[in-house]
Amino acid sequence: MSTPFDSFQPKKAWLVCVDSDGCAMDTMDSKHHQAFCPELIKTYGLEAYDDVITPYWMEVNLYSRTRGINRFKGLAATLRMLAEKGVKVPGAEELCAWVDQAPKLSNPALQEAIEAGGGEGLRQALAWSHAVNAAIAAMGDDSRPFPGCRDALAAIHPQTDTAVVSSANSEAIAEEWTRHGLIDHMDIALGQDAGTKEACLVALSAKGYEPGHVLMVGDAMGDLAAAEHARALFYPILVGKEEESWKRLVAEALPRFLNGTYAGEYQEKMLAAQREILK
Repeated sequence: MSTPFDSFQPKKAWLVCVDSDGCAMDTMDSKHHQAFCPELIKTYGLEAYDDVITPYWMEVNLYSRTRGINRFKGLAATLRMLAEKGVKVPGAEELCAWVDQAPKLSNPALQEAIEAGGGEGLRQALAWSHAVNAAIAAMGDDSRPFPGCRDALAAIHPQTDTAVVSSANSEAIAEEWTRHGLIDHMDIALGQDAGTKEACLVALSAKGYEPGHVLMVGDAMGDLAAAEHARALFYPILVGKEEESWKRLVAEALPRFLNGTYAGEYQEKMLAAQREILK
């Protein structure tokens, strides 16, 4: 069976992977406030608990160490929080079990689980996810790259192979990155349908890059965890300091990455800055 990685072959000795939402694209806040959270409340009929769900959802998905978490993990975390408060959502246990066990967390993977005998808990989660995608599409041209991102990618691409590695919806990535002229600076774009960020980084690294020659650029601690899993280096785009982070990537981090001095003290300084923001 073919995979999204089959057509990708390294052209250079180094690879830079870039997350999309909240890292390259200034979309996270609007998507969560206008699509993810409202559709959760609507799909599950939880309007009475809006004042509990909304701040929890934003904390989990935007303002803590779990920033950038997969949508289904965020959904499961919210349903578990409600259960702890005595709000029993039908099908929640089935959905949480699937999230804990499934090798891929995406709409196609969820559809396969439903076709294999999954119950209402999985069907409702898929309905929510489809509603989220529709709401994001209806938002129109609400996305834009962070200042400095486009110029940074244009500077990086001639020197390294480049890949989008994101847990966002693949169609949304393709549309947004094409509309804003970012896709021209990427060699491959991988969304949630290609697998987890960990799996994508492992598969890309296995294409023949030497140790220390793969760098993940992301805004969330989950991006760091994915990089560590794949034994890749990591550069953080700091929340609230995105433009400064993109400029530093080109001016400081990229030269260090290419000459082999990024790992160690410099990377730890970057990670300390991220940990200070996402406590």
